[in-house]
Amino acid sequence: MLTIAITMGDPYGIGPEIVVKALADRSVRESARFVIFGLNEQLAYAADLAEIEPFWWRAQHDAAPSHAWPREGVLVLDYDECSLELASPGHVGATRDAGAVSFQFVEDAITDSLLPADHPRHVDAIVTAPICKESWRLAHKNWPGHTELLAARYRAKRSAMMFVAPKLRVVLATIHMPLMDIRNVLTIGRVFDPIDLGHQACVDMGIKRPRIAVCGLNPHASEGGLFGDEEYRVISPAIELARNHGIDAVGPFPADTIFGAAVAGKYDLVVAMYHDQGLIPVKLLAWDCAVNTTLGLPVVRTSPDHGTAFDIAGTGQANPGSMVAAIKLAIDLATARQRGG
Repeated sequence: MLTIAITMGDPYGIGPEIVVKALADRSVRESARFVIFGLNEQLAYAADLAEIEPFWWRAQHDAAPSHAWPREGVLVLDYDECSLELASPGHVGATRDAGAVSFQFVEDAITDSLLPADHPRHVDAIVTAPICKESWRLAHKNWPGHTELLAARYRAKRSAMMFVAPKLRVVLATIHMPLMDIRNVLTIGRVFDPIDLGHQACVDMGIKRPRIAVCGLNPHASEGGLFGDEEYRVISPAIELARNHGIDAVGPFPADTIFGAAVAGKYDLVVAMYHDQGLIPVKLLAWDCAVNTTLGLPVVRTSPDHGTAFDIAGTGQANPGSMVAAIKLAIDLATARQRGG
């Protein structure tokens, strides 16, 4: 049975609630063994708010593995030395303490994922609940987000952010950076890598020959060079390189039309040049069930495609749909890797 790590995310966000609600579904809970890196008090509060009976075991996060640890079900590794107030309605904003502990959840999950497969703390995949990037910054954890931290810790030579929704898959060539900087970092390799990594991810998801559409950077994909030169100078050569590697990639296409064609089933994956170009259609179509997965890592990582939602934390209103989808995708991808290995 696979062991899936779940990091609780920012304690003041909806992470505790969506984790509890997702795993309260017995069919989800019985699909793998789960280890939650988090705060037991916050999880218990979320369960009480949702009128869910606690269904997990608890152990101190730094305790040596014990024969009493369950080999199935859900185990919470509790960081109870971090005394934080319970999330309550109306709490909005970043805090240093929340940033420090939410960062530690991820660091420790990464550490356990790198342990030998027969080690009692080994995990096969990581599902991350939402963190607050400003809280990380206040805690002096200067990472733009999960993706960059994971790529660095795993020493990934290449990585990419991919989003999976029922009718649309999108992978990004650039992620967390100012729009003004994109044209300065966009290279042939920077466009080829997400095409290549996205192709392999689609194959892992059971698509034998993925059809990949690549967006242009500029309006109308530059209209033959009228609005910029990135399309013929960078993007087209990257597509040609992918095709030379046997990948069915085409483009560059105007971003304002290609997503509709993908949703209609003409393409299996769209490669977007920057964050909002790819994320707006994903979140418009599937805000409650889309999943983010990091490509290029030695370990599967997925995450819900939404943020901390401070405005509804502690109210019981959080929808766990995206977390459920993230857990299911993590299991599917980790299973595919085990079979392939």
